[in-house]
Amino acid sequence: MSEFSSFHDVRFPLAVSFGATGGPERQNEIVTLTSGRERRNARFSGSRRRYDAGTGVRSAEQLAEVVAFFEARRGSLHAFRFRDPFDMKSCAFAAVPSPLDQAVGMGDGVTLRFSLAKTYGEGADAYRRPIGKPVADSVRVAIDGVETAAFTVDAQSGEVVFAEAPADGAAISAGFEFDVPVRFDIAHLSVSLTAFRAGQIPTIPLIEVAP
Repeated sequence: MSEFSSFHDVRFPLAVSFGATGGPERQNEIVTLTSGRERRNARFSGSRRRYDAGTGVRSAEQLAEVVAFFEARRGSLHAFRFRDPFDMKSCAFAAVPSPLDQAVGMGDGVTLRFSLAKTYGEGADAYRRPIGKPVADSVRVAIDGVETAAFTVDAQSGEVVFAEAPADGAAISAGFEFDVPVRFDIAHLSVSLTAFRAGQIPTIPLIEVAP
């Protein structure tokens, strides 16, 4: 019986994810010229995150939970939500999301749907990261600086959907918590109970996928 890949809207065990290691990856091509100078080109416009959740496993019970999760996702077949322990909010690490955190877009009097994003840096060098898996009940939205509740969050796309289109020229901003869509980047999950007696830590690689 064949199965098609899909996204399972479930979150990887939180207690394990908060002990994971990892972060953004940038694929660049670097060529050293005969002059000694370098020519650098970005292979992709955006970053891709990789994690190792094995460092977050602290008990045999947690390991068993990860094994069950791996089986339910059919290994690398189905993607899922992962809570990045270092970058999971629209605001600073220790702050609480505010509806003014991130610029989302400008109203035109017609558009109802707006994609969430998080911006890193400032000015021309800033990187705008699309956020496709926000935590729905954490999303706060403002129109021209005034918070509004007249919206919903599309569970599939993660977009903010207004009940009535914001006026032309209205600045839309949002604050939120979010997960990263990932899949297992491994075909074989190698586990051993000696991991908790001999200091061995299983490797559980995860890789970000398109939301």
